[in-house]
Amino acid sequence: MVNYVLAGAARTQAAAMITELETARPGAVELLAQGALEELRSWPELTVKDVPENEAAQGCSVAGAYDYGPPPRLSVATSASHARRDFTALHELGHHLQKNSFALMEPFSKEADRGVLLEDAACDAFAAQILLPAHLVDQHLDTKGPTASAITRLWAASNASRMAVCVRAAQHLPAPGHVLLLNPTGHLAFAASHAERPLRRGSFQGDIPVIDRALASSGRAQGRTRVRYRDGIRGGELHADTAPMDGYTVAVLVTDSAPWRPFTLPTANTGPQSRSYICANCDEHYHSFDPACTRCRVPHCPDCGSCACPPRTPGRSCPSCFIVHPPAMFAPGSDRCLDCS
Repeated sequence: MVNYVLAGAARTQAAAMITELETARPGAVELLAQGALEELRSWPELTVKDVPENEAAQGCSVAGAYDYGPPPRLSVATSASHARRDFTALHELGHHLQKNSFALMEPFSKEADRGVLLEDAACDAFAAQILLPAHLVDQHLDTKGPTASAITRLWAASNASRMAVCVRAAQHLPAPGHVLLLNPTGHLAFAASHAERPLRRGSFQGDIPVIDRALASSGRAQGRTRVRYRDGIRGGELHADTAPMDGYTVAVLVTDSAPWRPFTLPTANTGPQSRSYICANCDEHYHSFDPACTRCRVPHCPDCGSCACPPRTPGRSCPSCFIVHPPAMFAPGSDRCLDCS
């Protein structure tokens, strides 16, 4: 299960990061807000490297990377807008601060994944809090929570990147959900999640309900949908609201309490849905949440244990049903398959 206090823990961690930064470099937060990349290039203890978009780390939520060094290095993709590059630089600075402070690393020991999710979420929160002060956010995001249109207005009123605005908006979601930023092809440029499992940057979401209608029209749509995770697995049903954002589409998705509706009941089925398969070896129909085979992209069948790859050992013919089964379908010492024995 996703840690439902992750968003709050990330904000707390981000506040601690800002305090530690200001203690070490008084006035740094204000200078970074005015121009993060320019300011960081002047820090002698850091190297800031420009890299092509395709060389940015895919495991990170932004188009950038952090390297311990020495010297420590922040990599920022060059193909992004200036505002996006500032957000990326601040995100990677967040990794640098946390990796080099025992006090900031201490909360990681309490996490089941040793702080992997918390560290990245805190980097996003750290960057967003520097670029978008609370008074500006409060002017544009309703107390009931953000709508897609409100997020675009906040972005237009600030000098922050779309990603920073998405992070700040996700912090104000009234229920578990996501704020997604999608490019014109329907691929995920960025996602900020609250009490839901994070989505992978670059994943295709363009054909799921609501998003497909938004991309095919004015960018505005509402309804219910399920986001796509790996191997065709879909998350729980969510209420969705979208709006155009200067060439991109921003989408707000929540399990309940949708701010754009007067009253919203929780969705009837909030559990994830696995993809269905038919086993190539035993013809059984099954659903699976297990990781897919790296070669054939099909998870193993729970009945016979096979994926869709050709068997590495020859099958055996059952004298009762005359079907050639993989060896796993035969009990030790039996010449008949498990279905016939």
